[in-house]
Amino acid sequence: MKRIWAAVVYLATGLLTAIASWLAIGVLLLSVVVLPLLPVTAPIIRRIVDFDRRRIARYTRAELPSPPPLDGPWLHRAQGVLADPGSRREGLWLISHAVVGTLFGAIAVGVPGALIQQPFVPLIWWAIPGGFDNSFGVHIDSWPKALLSIPIGIVLALILTQLPKLADLDARWAKTLLSPPRASLEKRLAEVVATRAAALQAHGAELRRIERNLHDGTQNKLVGVVMMLGIAERTLKQNPDNALQALLRAQDAAGDALEELRNVVRSIHPPVLEDLGLDGAVQALAARCPVPCVLQADHLGRLPAAVEAAAYFAVAEALTNVAKHSGANHAWVSLNIDKEQLVVVVHDDGKGGADEKRGTGLDGIRGRVAALDGTADVSSPEGGPTVLTVVLPMGK
Repeated sequence: MKRIWAAVVYLATGLLTAIASWLAIGVLLLSVVVLPLLPVTAPIIRRIVDFDRRRIARYTRAELPSPPPLDGPWLHRAQGVLADPGSRREGLWLISHAVVGTLFGAIAVGVPGALIQQPFVPLIWWAIPGGFDNSFGVHIDSWPKALLSIPIGIVLALILTQLPKLADLDARWAKTLLSPPRASLEKRLAEVVATRAAALQAHGAELRRIERNLHDGTQNKLVGVVMMLGIAERTLKQNPDNALQALLRAQDAAGDALEELRNVVRSIHPPVLEDLGLDGAVQALAARCPVPCVLQADHLGRLPAAVEAAAYFAVAEALTNVAKHSGANHAWVSLNIDKEQLVVVVHDDGKGGADEKRGTGLDGIRGRVAALDGTADVSSPEGGPTVLTVVLPMGK
């Protein structure tokens, strides 16, 4: 009985998405005619399909991953929707589910309701003047017609027991349409493996950088402090009048070592992120940038620490490049959240021609962003402008 009830709920909720599919088909047809509307309607269709993915996952206990979002300029996204295999599969599902989901959902809703009615027909028809119409439109006004409810009830009960098979058929068909093809899964797996390898490589490079900074910078300065304190100790014993000078030099060296250590700590995870959040930390970067920089940021709130750090270092590296290489007069930074993703754009009006092979730090930005399954794209034609766009998933 539990399985029958699960099938009824599954098919009945499918009726809701089938009704939504009919509406979406009309909007989709309009969008195909008026192509620029397609990027607007595609997310609406995806929400309907994602609802059905979750419905199928609950029934079959097998997750159906959603295709990646379509990014890019407006008309390019319109062409991308038409070319994207995932969007085409969703369009096919929309059409088929509108028909099949309506039929199966109507059966799942109608059969239990009609079955509940049948036992009461022989009991109440005679008490209703002129009789009444049953669920199938038959006018019950005599005992022979009333007793037809018995075989009808038996048939409906048999149909009810077959609803799980109907639900299984619907789920298999939906999974066939909505599951990404094997080639896409293999490609995605290869991307994940490459991303993880790059993340490990970037992590190793970061550890080596921190070790080098500690060894060549902080450690040397601390060794200098120890030596100066030793000199100060000997001077205090031999010539107390000159000991103060030696202690002051040791104090200055200790201050330098402490500042060096602070710089290393900031390079791991800047404390300003903890104090001000990402928008406040980037505002501080923009204020310190030698090139006049304007920040446009939504109210971001607190984001995952890894996302904030990656975005912060990307902006810091980009603004350093603007100051050193671009020859720009102005720079702009924007931070906003779009569909559970943080989008960071750094734009300058410089000479362009940014080359990742010339040590501009862009390769490091890509590695740090790829470790979080994000993307970093640079547009820098000769003559400018240079635009760095970083997209970071915030986790689901």
